[in-house]
Amino acid sequence: MTHQPALNHPGVKGIRSPIEPGLSSAEVMARTEAGLANSVSGSPSRTLWQIFRGNVLTLFNAIVGCSFALLLLLGQWKDALFGLAAVGNILIGVVQEYRAKKSLDRLAILNASLARVVRDGTAQDIDMQDVVRDDILLLGVGDQVPADASIIDGDGLEIDESLLTGESNPVSKGPGSEVLSGSSVVAGHGRALVVRVGADSFASNITAEAKRFSMVNSEIRNSLNRVLSWITWLLLPVMVLVVNGQMQANGGWEQAIATGRWSTGAVGAVASVIAMIPLGLVLLTSVAFAVGGIRLARQKVLIQELAAVEGLARVDVLCLDKTGTLTEGRIVFDAIHETSASPDSGWRQVLGWFGADPQANATARCLAERFPSEEGLHPLSTAAFSSVRKWSAVTFGADQFVSGTWVLGAPEMVLRGDTLGTARVLEAAARLASSGLRTLVLAHASGTLPVQGADDAQSPAGCAPICLLTFREKVRPDAARILGYFREEGVELRIISGDDPRTVAAVAREVGLDAKNGYDARKLPKDPELVLEVLENNVVFGRVTPEQKRDMVLALQRGGHTVAMTGDGVNDVPALKAADIGIAMGSAAAASKAVSRLVLLDGRFDRLPGVVAEGRRVIANIERVSVLFLSKTAYAIVLSVTFGSLLMEFPFLPRQLSATDGLTIGIPAFFLALMPNTRRYSPGFLKRSLSFAVPAGLIVAAAVFGVNVYAMAVGGHTISATRTASVLTLSLTGLWTLAAISRPLNLRRAAIIGAMYLGLVFVLTVPPLQDFFGLEWPPNDLLLAALGSGLGGILAIEPLHQFQGRRNARK
Repeated sequence: MTHQPALNHPGVKGIRSPIEPGLSSAEVMARTEAGLANSVSGSPSRTLWQIFRGNVLTLFNAIVGCSFALLLLLGQWKDALFGLAAVGNILIGVVQEYRAKKSLDRLAILNASLARVVRDGTAQDIDMQDVVRDDILLLGVGDQVPADASIIDGDGLEIDESLLTGESNPVSKGPGSEVLSGSSVVAGHGRALVVRVGADSFASNITAEAKRFSMVNSEIRNSLNRVLSWITWLLLPVMVLVVNGQMQANGGWEQAIATGRWSTGAVGAVASVIAMIPLGLVLLTSVAFAVGGIRLARQKVLIQELAAVEGLARVDVLCLDKTGTLTEGRIVFDAIHETSASPDSGWRQVLGWFGADPQANATARCLAERFPSEEGLHPLSTAAFSSVRKWSAVTFGADQFVSGTWVLGAPEMVLRGDTLGTARVLEAAARLASSGLRTLVLAHASGTLPVQGADDAQSPAGCAPICLLTFREKVRPDAARILGYFREEGVELRIISGDDPRTVAAVAREVGLDAKNGYDARKLPKDPELVLEVLENNVVFGRVTPEQKRDMVLALQRGGHTVAMTGDGVNDVPALKAADIGIAMGSAAAASKAVSRLVLLDGRFDRLPGVVAEGRRVIANIERVSVLFLSKTAYAIVLSVTFGSLLMEFPFLPRQLSATDGLTIGIPAFFLALMPNTRRYSPGFLKRSLSFAVPAGLIVAAAVFGVNVYAMAVGGHTISATRTASVLTLSLTGLWTLAAISRPLNLRRAAIIGAMYLGLVFVLTVPPLQDFFGLEWPPNDLLLAALGSGLGGILAIEPLHQFQGRRNARK
């Protein structure tokens, strides 16, 4: 589509068509005031207040906060230690989401900071956002186009649009053709008239969706949120039941209020409610993600969102962009074919001259490394490459050993005539091109080069083919090995590119994939179900638009796959955003980095196995320690319901539960979560955790209930002694659960478990600790009852663990 520059704007006076001097300062100001500058409105991501409110104003935090405040009002600050974990959760959540917001707010398509324009008759360097419509841009090699523009004139101008379209071949541009924001100049120079700026530009439109905030799809986080939602439904009714039970255990509501014993009941109610909430698990998960992110940062892998640490370990389909991901995004010389020249005819020196020519296009410059230039070659005349004729030429005088005219370009444009040799070379060129290689011909003609205009497409008469030259994209040296690793791990691969399917297939074969032909995405069906069928039956896809890339990712996700997408260009942004895990290379466009969950800062593909290993460690360890936290939630619910229903006083103070949590769950879980773990990922994290945690929680609750029943039946024991017996029973069964899930034991794990047993002894026997936690050494009969209940719990937990291990092994 050709867009004509709008030279007038409603309500703006004095705006006129720019001429050679460019816009005047007054005209620039008028356009800026009219909203015709190259600025884009701010990102619609959440504000800091919205992030803070979303992480603070939750039902759990309301309950925890009210419980914390109540204990402080009652002067029971020792029982309010759980508030520290809640504050930690809030801080980590706010910081994590705010980092993601800042990344999105910095979303910028263009890497360059300045643009060169003509204003008031002089060339000026200005900020990208200060470019206005109808500015005249001066474009040279290495420049990035700041806004959509129409070419006024140029000399050998070639534009790299790979970051926008995925097409790796530079595109020649002549007068009247359009250049898009985000593309860059790789050859020649020229002038262009800005026709679209800001939000109307191509790059802004393609990344509009990318600016919408979204969190990474994390199985761990989703599972925890599901558990928290279940607990939410149980909290209020259980809390009412416990509060009533506490008041009834203290003589009924009237007597409890009249005597002030309601405060004791309130403390017990807080203990039961707080025990139900796995605050430590949420905090520990965030810490494990953060530590994983730090470890990966040392490997030059940037984690944009902490939960993405686990993502790549869950992926079963990896979609790879070709340009800039499998390849380095540049063209290199491949080989010489069908040579018909004698070795001493000088054609190699001529190729060196073409490679060193300052006006050479990107393809011709690749020759410089293979063919060194001769300093003694002085051309009589030259014809620069143009998009119309698709060849360049040079004439050397008769006094030089390479005399005559040499032409380098597309075979079908250079070779004329029906000679047998020409037909054979054209046939070979077509065969090479069909394999995905870019093919040029070097031809020689006697005589001098006629005067050529930019639009003269006809090559010099009498061109005889000397040799065919092929070029290919530079494949990353580690690509084949890394793709082999993922295949061995059961991850399916899809190569998706905006390039010609044949070119994509050639690259795929070079990295070890079985890809005879690529699928042309222009034939891709509209029906999402049919799209999934095509994806299941093909590996390589070419001529894929940005929207199709996104649709292909979504189709795979609808088919039950967890999808990772790699990319580096603006054209990859919609797909990177839609994928479960988006992976950008270090050289990627700023927009691609902003929406990706992982950024390989040094562009090394071989970092990915390390990311997988770190994800596996996090998933396996969080699954292991989640059993501890979820079993605590299970026994807390059972104890709350049981004691509340029987109108019995809750057997723990909040501070006592803080001690048992620390010894049997919190402290050891912290170390276990950070230890090495190479277990391969298997879906069903929550189901496996609950299948052990719930029965284990029931066993612990039964053991604690048993010792309390004994204390009530015998009578004569103080409430502190009974609570101490409950703490001992809970700790013994909890520590055995810890030992069970820590298997196979090694020296470090055994040392951690031993330290926790030693800590339990200190808490129960050291007078200052006894006083702080409200403990009293129980009488011998109650002590034996506690030890017996604990042993009974251990004997029940052990076969449960054995059964669970055998079942998981079978699966």
